[in-house]
Amino acid sequence: ELTMSDEVLYEQRGAAAWVTLNRPDKRNALNGAVIQGLREGLRRAHADHSVRAIVLTGAGDKAFCAGADLQPGVGFVFDPAKPSSDYADLLREAQAATLPIVARLNGVCMAGGMGLLCMADMAVAADHVVLGLPEGKVGVFPMQVMSVLQHMIPQRKLYELALTGEPITASEALEMGLLNYVVPKADLDAKVEWLLGRLMDKSPTAIRKGKYAMRITEQLNFDQSAIFMEGSQSVEEGRTS
Repeated sequence: ELTMSDEVLYEQRGAAAWVTLNRPDKRNALNGAVIQGLREGLRRAHADHSVRAIVLTGAGDKAFCAGADLQPGVGFVFDPAKPSSDYADLLREAQAATLPIVARLNGVCMAGGMGLLCMADMAVAADHVVLGLPEGKVGVFPMQVMSVLQHMIPQRKLYELALTGEPITASEALEMGLLNYVVPKADLDAKVEWLLGRLMDKSPTAIRKGKYAMRITEQLNFDQSAIFMEGSQSVEEGRTS
């Protein structure tokens, strides 16, 4: 069952909700409708108790997401009157997600697409995929993407990506910890399904609580984190005894 807007498709396959950017002719570039569709997809998956995981991907095999659509009139509009952009709100909602999110990188992943990649908990890419932060070439800096990328990869690599704007290969992204697996294009779906299988047989309650705890403790030092986790564990043991 494929439903949602034309720009973003939502399909449930077994216990996984597949949320697909559907502008292959525009390299799945982001505009207002795409961002709204992604937010709706996340909410819909979380509202459906039969869904155990989310797959985020792009239509076709050329692009996962090439970043913001900069076409006048139909592209990405930044409203300076709003305290945060719709894109930032999307990243924020994904950070608060309680379902595991797997990014399936079927093609190029650039700029705002890198933010979508970092929204996910895990990522599998085809070996032809290239990734990068080319914003500097058009006179802007990847501010919002940096907010999610800076906790994911080593600082030296972060600076190289952001300041040079040059692309990297999927194998380079794997090496720096941005991806979990890189496979030949023909094996991409099988690897995604394999990873989903390893998530689906686990307790959804444990995953939900664990994701919440990990998000909270990211902001804490070791002592604070240990106290929080110990308290959470005690609550868990009290419930299960």
